[in-house]
Amino acid sequence: MNYIIINNKKIELNNVSEDTPVLWVLRDHLNLTGTKFGCGVGMCGACTVLVDGVATRGCQTLLSEVKEKKITTIENSEDKEMNILRMHWKEEDVAQCGYCQPGQIMNATGLLKENSKPSEEDILDAMDGNICRCGTYNRIKTAIFKASKDI
Repeated sequence: MNYIIINNKKIELNNVSEDTPVLWVLRDHLNLTGTKFGCGVGMCGACTVLVDGVATRGCQTLLSEVKEKKITTIENSEDKEMNILRMHWKEEDVAQCGYCQPGQIMNATGLLKENSKPSEEDILDAMDGNICRCGTYNRIKTAIFKASKDI
């Protein structure tokens, strides 16, 4: 693989094995450290990125699986849904320790790209599996619901 598309930028990758998880390509090779390492087995959601607009666990997705696909990370400042979510995240004072928040926002962005007017059940189903040790789930749900009204 010669390049990858991350946050709408074509990035050359040299000497990176195609069996490297996307999480480690981002963090170790591209210094994009917003995507977090959590459990390492795709169960906590801290490593969530978007692959062609779909929320995907970066720790379980290999570089070889994302050839010719667009990867969006929390560092993206141009994504409409993500920016609206960020605004409501701040308004609802969602983040406490903040560690899980990039994965939470990426997962919520994926939801709103797929379903711009989710019900409460849709939100709960989509966010199931993104763990927040601080327990701000109700604020997360409220922020997503409010963001959906602005999209």
